Order: sequence, then structure tokens, then C-alpha cells
Amino acid sequence: MYNLHLTPEQLEFRETVRDFVESEVKPAALNPKRLEPFEKPLLANLVDKAAQMGLRTLALSEEAGGAGADGLTSCIVMEELGAGDVDVAAVLAQTAVLARVLFDRLMTPAQRGRWLPAFVKDDRCHLACVGVDSGTGTGWSYHRPAVEGGAVLVAVKQGNDWVINGALPFVANANVAKLFAVQARTGAGAPVTLLVSRDAPGLTVREPLRAVGEVIRWHHGAGAGVALKDCRVPADNLLGEGAKGAAALDAGMAWGVPQVAAINLGLGRAAFEAAVDYSKIRRQGGRNIIEHQAIGTKLADCAIRLELARNLIWKSAWALDHPEAVADRSVSGLPLHVMARVYTAEVVNEIALLSAECFGAMGVMRDMPLQKYVHDSMVFRHAEDSDSAAKLQVAESVAGYQRPMAA
Repeated sequence: MYNLHLTPEQLEFRETVRDFVESEVKPAALNPKRLEPFEKPLLANLVDKAAQMGLRTLALSEEAGGAGADGLTSCIVMEELGAGDVDVAAVLAQTAVLARVLFDRLMTPAQRGRWLPAFVKDDRCHLACVGVDSGTGTGWSYHRPAVEGGAVLVAVKQGNDWVINGALPFVANANVAKLFAVQARTGAGAPVTLLVSRDAPGLTVREPLRAVGEVIRWHHGAGAGVALKDCRVPADNLLGEGAKGAAALDAGMAWGVPQVAAINLGLGRAAFEAAVDYSKIRRQGGRNIIEHQAIGTKLADCAIRLELARNLIWKSAWALDHPEAVADRSVSGLPLHVMARVYTAEVVNEIALLSAECFGAMGVMRDMPLQKYVHDSMVFRHAEDSDSAAKLQVAESVAGYQRPMAA
């Protein structure tokens, strides 16, 4: 049964990560010297510490050496990390989700025996998925038949090997990953998913995009372009069986969508808490501004939005873990995870802006946290998986319609 009464284990997870964030992540992330430059390097040492706490393997099964956290528990943890630094949270969430789907669901016993020990042992072994989201660009071409796949990576079977060619301009976690799940298509158009190690000949991870002048990175976490030129991998690196393997990987990544929303929620909560703290000490008109009606209304609006977003995120995470509740119509069959991602992206941006208004002119200073929170919320809001095109997935579910595939 869906239950908002958290278990002792969930509460312990939350308090442990919250203490880590308050004592170590926030002081580093919000250091004025780090806030001033446009380019904010990944806090790699804190990613390492979080990995040592078990957050890199949070969703991996206990049998495989992880914590075996379900979707709701993962969201609770990612909200706390997001309240500290969205980049640290994004890196760990990507690895945790991929570890669950790769090691627990897609790999054969032989593959697991080959790859799992090194992954569990190495706290710096992160994972990345090299592939193209089939929904990318939907909003621009929705009136046209969908083109299946659209991948720019091609894999050709040559003897006992697969040879992969192609490139992607951006892959999340690419510059910190040591193992890649590469989604490609054969010459006949069939999907394949292949494991490729960082040191595989022909795989090149390009330099990450840097902020130049007024141009700011529009992504969270770590990431860089990936190129594969005659990259040869053994045939036994194949994950799953063609389309089934690709579908399983896509479903696994969908399981992680509420966690991305939870990171965004943590960001919104951090902005709100900063506004509350400031409003309690800033005096104007003979009283602290938190006692002013205008400020009180803004803070109340933030609190309402945060609670609504959290409820939708938790429900969507629980529904993904309990498909039987959707099957017997106990829970709506709408794509709740998409709804949570879209709704949270919109309201957290509103929360960040309202919180910045509470600071007045201080809210736009580059060495103050609010400008970072506003920028980070804008990145979430305008990401391809949370913009207006994502709402079309909800619309299709409501209408019982799916746009036709191109011949």
C-alpha cells in the first residue's frame, strides 16, 4: 500500500545524507568564490565521499553489493543531495539508476561476473548511457509521423566482434564514466545495446563544454561529447536481445525520472529555506520582513508548491515500483513520472524566482546563492525531458492516441 509513513531505514537514509549535505556539500557548493565564476567545476571530492557512503550503488540490489533502495527511497536521498548541489546529485543519480538496470536486469551471469566486481570495488567507477532519446525534438515535429530511433550510432557485426561508429555531442556522465552502455543500430536498423569500457580502442571522450563569457552550461552534473570510430568490442558485450535489451534500458532510465525531479525539488527547497532564513533577519519598516504580508504570501506560495511537487514525485516513484497498482486501476495509468518531472520543473523555477524576490537586490549578486538557484532551476525547466514537448506524452495517454511511425 502507498504509505507516507516512512520506514526507519528511509528516515535514517534521509538524516544521514542531510547531515552530509549540511556539513560538507553546502559549504563547498555555496562558497562565494565558487559562485562568482560562470564555470563551476564538479565537486569531485564530494562525489567520491558520497560514493563511499554507498550512494553510487544506492539502487543496486543487496545481492550485487548495493543498498537495494526502491524508487521512493532513492527520491528521498536525491532530494537531500539536490538541496546541497545539483551537479553532485546528478552524477550519482545517473550511475545509481544505470547500475540497477545494467547489473540487476540486463547482464547475463557471465557479464555480471566480469563487470560487477570492478564496479563495486571502485568508488570512482561511474556509468553513462550513450544513445539518443527517441522523443528528442518531438515538440518541433509532432504533426509529422515519428521516426523510430533516430540514432546516429551504427554497430556492424564482424566475426566475433561488434564495430561501432558514430558520435554524440553530449552524454551525461561521459567525462567521469568508466563503463558505457552504447545504444546503436545495425545496418538493418535493429537496435542493439553494447557494453564499452572507457579504455576501448576507438572510443573518445571529448573535452567538456566550458562556459565562455556570458555563455553558461545548460546541463547539470558531468558530461561531454563521445565519439566512436571503428570501436571494436567482443560479441559477448551485447546486452539483452536486440529490441528487448533496448526496451529494458529505456524502461530502466524511465524509472530514474522521478529521481531527477527529486533533485530539482531539493534545489527548490534549498532556495525556499534560504529565503525563510533571510526573511527572519532582514528588517524593514520596524519589523523582520517575514512578518510583512507580501513576503509571507510569497513564502506560503513556495511551501504549497513544494508539498504538491513532493507528493507527485513520491507517488510516481511508488507507481513505477508497483505496476500491479496501475494494472488493477488502483493508481492512474497516466505517465505519472513524466507529470512529476514537468510539474516540478515549472514550480521549482517559480519557487526560485519568488525566493530571489525576498532577497531584493541581494538576490541577483553573483556571490550569493539565489542567483545559482535561479540558474539551476532554469536548466531543469528548459531541459528537453521537461519542456512543453514532454506534456505531449501525457496528452497521448489522456487521448489514447499515439502518433504513427514513419514508413
